[in-house]
Amino acid sequence: MQVLRNIVLLISVSFFFTVNAQTSGGKLLRGQVLDTNAMPIEDAYVYNKTNNRHTHSDENGKFVLKETSVGDTIQIGLLGHQQQEFSVKQGYFSKPLKVQLETKRVELDELIIGNTPKPLQSIVTVDLKVNPVNSSQEVLRKVPGLFIGQHAGGGKAEQIFLRGFDVDHGTDVSISVDGMPVNMVSHAHGQGYSDLHFVIPETIQKIDFGKGPYDASQGDFTTAGYVDFSTKAVLENSQISFGFGDFHSLRTLGMFKLMEDKKKDNAYIAIEHIETDGPFESSQNFKRTNVLLKYNTIFKNSDRLTFSASHFTSTWDASGQIPQREVDNGNITRFGAIDDTEGGQTSRSNLNIEHFKSIDENTMMKSNVFFSKYNFELYSNFTFFLEDPINGDQIRQFEEREIYGFNTVISSKKESVDYRKGFGLRFDKVNDIELSKTRNRRETLERVQLGDINQTNMYSFLDAKIETGKFEINPSVRLDYFRFQYNDQLQTNYEPRSKSKLIVNPKLNLVYDANENLQLYLKSGIGFHSNDTRVILQDDTRKLLPRAYGADIGTIWKPFDNVIINTAVWYLLSEEELVYVGDAGIIEPSGRSRRYGLDFGVRYELTDWLYFDSDMTVTTARSLEEVSGQDFIPLAPDFTFSGGFSVTDLGNFSGGLRFRYLDNRPANEDNSIVAEGYFVSDININYTIKKITLGLAIENIFDVDWNETQFATTSRLQNEIVPVEEIHFTPGTPLFAKATLTYRF
Repeated sequence: MQVLRNIVLLISVSFFFTVNAQTSGGKLLRGQVLDTNAMPIEDAYVYNKTNNRHTHSDENGKFVLKETSVGDTIQIGLLGHQQQEFSVKQGYFSKPLKVQLETKRVELDELIIGNTPKPLQSIVTVDLKVNPVNSSQEVLRKVPGLFIGQHAGGGKAEQIFLRGFDVDHGTDVSISVDGMPVNMVSHAHGQGYSDLHFVIPETIQKIDFGKGPYDASQGDFTTAGYVDFSTKAVLENSQISFGFGDFHSLRTLGMFKLMEDKKKDNAYIAIEHIETDGPFESSQNFKRTNVLLKYNTIFKNSDRLTFSASHFTSTWDASGQIPQREVDNGNITRFGAIDDTEGGQTSRSNLNIEHFKSIDENTMMKSNVFFSKYNFELYSNFTFFLEDPINGDQIRQFEEREIYGFNTVISSKKESVDYRKGFGLRFDKVNDIELSKTRNRRETLERVQLGDINQTNMYSFLDAKIETGKFEINPSVRLDYFRFQYNDQLQTNYEPRSKSKLIVNPKLNLVYDANENLQLYLKSGIGFHSNDTRVILQDDTRKLLPRAYGADIGTIWKPFDNVIINTAVWYLLSEEELVYVGDAGIIEPSGRSRRYGLDFGVRYELTDWLYFDSDMTVTTARSLEEVSGQDFIPLAPDFTFSGGFSVTDLGNFSGGLRFRYLDNRPANEDNSIVAEGYFVSDININYTIKKITLGLAIENIFDVDWNETQFATTSRLQNEIVPVEEIHFTPGTPLFAKATLTYRF
């Protein structure tokens, strides 16, 4: 509590000096940075080369540069945009400037680490520009060190791995899109379930991310980190695309500008449809459709309102996870099945309104209000005939959900102190959340759980950034309030149960800009492990929101104009990783755990058309409740390595070679069962003729046998007397080719 009091005191003092600060010397240069579509540009740097004063544009593109005099040289730019430089004239102080930046090829030598608010995120922006993604599976892989795995025919959310966490489908990584949460609290399949497939990858404009519980604006699910996607406000051009590939795969994409001649208004619609049978012997019959409509309007005072509506639906069949013993004895192939009646369907509809308002020249407010309607049905069979030797162990998980919420962040700049205060609400109403035993995807044998969930999360936070010389001090504190309610429909009497919990978490981050090309940082903070509402059904809920304590020490270094190196040494201690297992309807406590490791990344622009990037992580993850040798955390990755080469604007050619490596890792607590690692490479080549682009993408170019997801599972086949515990896996995609034709207009 003493640490918490000190943090709150430091923030209060910072705010006091902020409010009472006075501008000293020179004049104020006001302006707005816009793109060629007259849309505001956020985080453009505005640098006075004469006196080294600098600032950045806000969400509305506005900036105020202090201590500016006639004759000063001003430089304005942003990575991927043509830099502008001019001398200040007397007339520039009479009214705000309008500065328009044209887009251009991204070049690493333009990135000035000391002038960039989030250098690591800017580096990922470079990765996204030079090697764009065209599938939702690839989107999360843009976050350095994050690995994913698909294990249900492409329709289920991916399994996520980050910093020694097997995050399952999102338990310890929070994911959002345009301020809307993706993680599903108290989900039928598992806490934090994050189905990102409603995002059309070509609509992504920016990826913001952070590792560890260090950002006060991020709360639930942010133990290992967060990922925040922003979709494009406007399209540069319309396009249609058709893709055809192996396994009867096809993808159709249409993105259309709806307002061509409007200066203050713009809108677009994007439609995506995907089908594939997959490489499995039993067809996946996979189908997915996405629709996104987005509209922007800019008011006379440059405030901005954005409305977006989207709908996503997906259906699929799946061959499920298969036991290694059946492949080894030749009874099935790697792409065979024990129960090929698995599969499911899901849909999600979203409405989101974002408002960007300039309260005054130093204060900006960003808000969004959202609503989502979500449906989910999944059939799985993990243990085959272990529990029911007659009918088998197939299960059905089902839910219908509505999500309501809003977020508001107010940012202010006063002299050398920037501060943010934020607050928000999320309410989930889940009806008929069900776990049942089924047969053949047609007959319900027994309802194991059936109920209704109401879960509320209210939050607020305070955050200050104090600049003093080359240092930036960032104290902050976050408050979260949760209320959990569960109504068990299988009980005879109506007896809803509820609990509430309030948690306060302080954070403190330090940044030191040694020079414009070297930044050192220390991050520290306390977060919490997210838990399912159904945890309240147990007797002991003292650790309903167990804390997680983390620290990072890192550097971002640009030793040469075309090379950037980032490193981080980190540590995370968790009080408890209580997990509600949706597949069995049980709660699994795991006790205290400790993770620590090293992140290392390199970006190298070899020529103006060839770009190399790589990220490596080394991690140790152990339980503190068990003796040595019995303390492994199942499926926690201890070494990952990914990267590749990207070619841009080499005549009419572009493309890239990507690789990813995941080391062998323990599948159980004593490491007696091992999940095998893999090394997989993909390649793509594109050729553009005027408005037409021809593309060829090949996944797994060396056609290696690899297991995308693996679990140590105890199962029994119909002809077996005794159960067997061993690796059960979903095979990774074999060599797979896809051709694409794109027309832009």
